[in-house]
Amino acid sequence: MAIDESRYSGLQQFLLNLLSLLTVLPLAPYLNRYLPQIVAGGWHLDMMVAIILSFLFTRLLLWIFKPLIIPAFLLVCSVLVFNYFTDSYSFVNVLNDYKGVVQGNWGAKDSKQLDILSLYPRRVETYRDKTVRGIKSRVDFQDSVVRNFSVRHSLEDFDEYFPKYGRVVRFLSLFRYINTHFKYVQDTRRDEYFATARETILNGLGGDCDDHSILMTACLQSIGAQCRIVLIQGHAYPELYCGTKEDFEAMKQAIITLFPRPAVKEIYYHEMKGMYWINLDYTARHPGGPYMNDKVYALIEL
Repeated sequence: MAIDESRYSGLQQFLLNLLSLLTVLPLAPYLNRYLPQIVAGGWHLDMMVAIILSFLFTRLLLWIFKPLIIPAFLLVCSVLVFNYFTDSYSFVNVLNDYKGVVQGNWGAKDSKQLDILSLYPRRVETYRDKTVRGIKSRVDFQDSVVRNFSVRHSLEDFDEYFPKYGRVVRFLSLFRYINTHFKYVQDTRRDEYFATARETILNGLGGDCDDHSILMTACLQSIGAQCRIVLIQGHAYPELYCGTKEDFEAMKQAIITLFPRPAVKEIYYHEMKGMYWINLDYTARHPGGPYMNDKVYALIEL
């Protein structure tokens, strides 16, 4: 039964309600990590659901016994402070999650790439030449060195978001490590050399665009992702398969949330027959970055 509120002055009630609001603000994104993604009409609504649930929880505390909101607020803050010092979900993540919701619903755009890959896929899929065969033969995702490297760095970042986004955080953590540490090294002038992922790992993550593509696809496939390599004029880049439109929207929100600085303005992708692929080029700061050009001449399915 609710406690008689007549004992509280107007100022006390105002302060308790304010404390209730301050409890909702960090509690909602913390709770949101454990809710499934809710997308309707292109809108990401799971944070709104988390805010409503958090609001109802605090109102319940106020209804039962208003001072209960004080230990609730202190508990939420204590957890976030503890997490800050243990490098887990903290106040920084709370702010980042709110920014991600705003950016995901109102800020970021989808940019479907229009090129021969989108318009005439058969002309690409049936094209085989020395470069295609050479690259494809070097993608060995079953190599133990590749697998161990991939598992280790897939666990390096974003682990606090695993309950929210699942295995996607492993892919994005691995992408972040590779693209942060990969250094461009040109091939010899006479020959095009395609290094295996194992070779690139052992040499300290150095190579050219095809070496990066082989490394990225082999590593991601070793932890369960589906990838392919696209050859364009003067360049090669890897792509990650997202799945359906709904899967793409979930991936998009994860990217916006986990790569907040600078804010993601657009996600670039290929789509054919409802199948979505995003760019993982080393020229981009985040997955789904801009394509270098639209002169596609070969597609390497792995």
